Amino acid sequence: MSPVLILAGLWVIAATIVAFLPMKYQRIVGLPLLFAALALIVWMGLEHGIWVAAIGLFAFVSMFRKPLMYFWRKATGKLEDTP
Repeated sequence: MSPVLILAGLWVIAATIVAFLPMKYQRIVGLPLLFAALALIVWMGLEHGIWVAAIGLFAFVSMFRKPLMYFWRKATGKLEDTP
């Protein structure tokens, strides 16, 4: 197995552990995990091809769908003020 796939598996385990943390700690650890995932997906694409990277990207978006929606709304100016 290639090093990038081993690191991707370890990333999944780390993301699962972070999901069990309280929300205020998830934000602290989750942001570096978010950027690490993008680097891993690019690396997977370079080593194993576009289809493996597409599967990794699908899994990434599935796990981070709410934070990504938040950042998308904030970037497009559609973020509503919630009490």
